[in-house]
Amino acid sequence: MRIAVAQTRPVKGDIPVNILAHKKFIEVAAAHEADTIIFPELSITGYEPTLAKQLATTENDSRFDDLQKISDEKKMVIGVGVPLKRNEGVCISMILFKPNKPRQVYSKKYLHSDEEPFFIGGQNDSTFIDNTNMALSICYEISVPEHSENAFKNGAGIYIASVAKSVAGVSKAVNTLSGTARKYSMTVLMSNCVGHCDDFDCGGKSSVWNNKGLLLGQLGDESEGILILDTETKELVEKKYK
Repeated sequence: MRIAVAQTRPVKGDIPVNILAHKKFIEVAAAHEADTIIFPELSITGYEPTLAKQLATTENDSRFDDLQKISDEKKMVIGVGVPLKRNEGVCISMILFKPNKPRQVYSKKYLHSDEEPFFIGGQNDSTFIDNTNMALSICYEISVPEHSENAFKNGAGIYIASVAKSVAGVSKAVNTLSGTARKYSMTVLMSNCVGHCDDFDCGGKSSVWNNKGLLLGQLGDESEGILILDTETKELVEKKYK
């Protein structure tokens, strides 16, 4: 299996432009025969809590149809970050486009206190991508011990974090995730963004750790890029952009 994590520079609130940028990363992942690509938290809109209500949409938004077509054609799972409308409010969610299957949604259950005025916690049947051993987490969830513990207890061998971490916050995230990999003998990947989001600068450093917690690869803190891991050979492809 080959898993890609993208490091993007979202354009604030511009869904069409961000979708176009996603397609370029997906093309690179497909060229390296990736089976799955995961993007940062709220990658389609940028991490913009104050705009979330007006930007929120549904998983069946027709603007996402091209991503479904690409998933079908490339036989690739594509996970993108989107604020989704729910009856009770807006969830920080990831839409998973799967080849010739209905779209799957994973919504962030554990919120940071700063997010509570803008979002509600999500309810999920599972943290896993379909019937794989890949478990998902979104940003603050990596700091909640029971989240990774539950993933491990339910059979996760791979833990993928989609985040929007600041320059200061990403250093803590790197330490937390390397510890998670070591503690539970899981391969761990993190997808972060760069550029300005909300009221902070994002810190990049998207990373991949092996199941001993050793860093296999890491992108920089300013440039876009992509990491693609072959889970069998442990070969890692890095592509960096300006």
